[in-house]
Amino acid sequence: MRDIVFTRSSGWIPNVIREDGVLKLMMGAGADANHEPRTFTFPIGENHLAVIQEDLARHLLLWSAVLPLCDAAGTRGRLDEDAAVALLDPILLSAPADVDALFQRIRCDRGRLIAHGADIDLLERGQVCAAMRAATETSNGRRAQEYHAKRRRADRGTVLGPLDTALLQYTGQYLHGATVPRRIPDAVAPALLPEVLRVIATAEQACAAMRIGRDPRRGKRATDKGDWERMATTVDAAVRRSHPELVDDAVRTVSVLMCSEAADRSRNKPMEDDEEAPGTRADFGARARKTILSFTDDKGVEKKWLPDNPRTATAEFWEFVADRSAGDNEVFTIEDEEKGEGIQLHFYADSIARITTVHEGVGGADPEYRVEYSLVDGIGAYRNLVRVFVRGGCAALERHGTWMSDVTEFERARRRRDAG
Repeated sequence: MRDIVFTRSSGWIPNVIREDGVLKLMMGAGADANHEPRTFTFPIGENHLAVIQEDLARHLLLWSAVLPLCDAAGTRGRLDEDAAVALLDPILLSAPADVDALFQRIRCDRGRLIAHGADIDLLERGQVCAAMRAATETSNGRRAQEYHAKRRRADRGTVLGPLDTALLQYTGQYLHGATVPRRIPDAVAPALLPEVLRVIATAEQACAAMRIGRDPRRGKRATDKGDWERMATTVDAAVRRSHPELVDDAVRTVSVLMCSEAADRSRNKPMEDDEEAPGTRADFGARARKTILSFTDDKGVEKKWLPDNPRTATAEFWEFVADRSAGDNEVFTIEDEEKGEGIQLHFYADSIARITTVHEGVGGADPEYRVEYSLVDGIGAYRNLVRVFVRGGCAALERHGTWMSDVTEFERARRRRDAG
């Protein structure tokens, strides 16, 4: 039998219940292995109940001190009831000076106190009872988030100026640096918004001619890390040059905004031959080929590209890669059976092989092939090699790599590359 004896308006502040005749404090904290909220209880006395009912500040202080014990219980462990009970008298019944001294020695959830109105300056000076004089039952989670964000920056030695703060607010990264940046002009004080927009304009001009391409090796929506890094470096340099007073956090949020928007533009396009604009000479050459191409992966799946296909062979191939590429499927082949040649892309090794038929098999004998290997530097290089092969075959690849027919020589070159 469980009855609620005392509760506050905020549902998260611990309740007092009577269970089988015993007074207990009941609180929700953490989650179990199924991500369902966990509930913890431990016994209290009538004298503790009287203080909890009359003194919101002491009630909140007790909550903040017990929460770390709940965290320690994890998803399945038991609350250390002895440790929780041991906190009751020192927090609820002791003099303010003794409570302050106790909170210098124990762990507590300071963010919980700040969310409920604690004076941050007094709290950081160790005057917890005085800090809680302005405590409220209602919670302001944003206040706690801002406190933790400032503490994280302070731990890194970062102090934000007004423009730094405004830029982080504009991109939505003031509270959480891991948040996907976006443009939120309403989050910035009107007096600072023109200055923020000047910084953004500097970044936009710096990367106007740049783009972030797709990387089908990592799926349909993946983008090229190398392109991202180049754009970020360009924006970073331009913003620092024009606005040297900005801290690293502010510069980074602007470069991440530019890169994120460029990546989104690329992800939201169809998987076309996006290294070449439709209608260019190179694009026409890719569409004008007359022979069938066969695409295969390391799992034996095959897809044909026919000359009358409205999409380029390169676009179709990279679509095939995006659909099929996985950690255990990193070898893809393009073969022109009519010409007796093909290329094999080894994504796991950043390398490529071009394969040419030297002699057709006669009288049941196997054909003779020439296989040559070359190292590849990133998805951009892969795209270029695929496009060159589609337009001109293996012969056209001659000047687009250092081709080695000796496997041992190639492996040495690959190890040197990987070691360097």
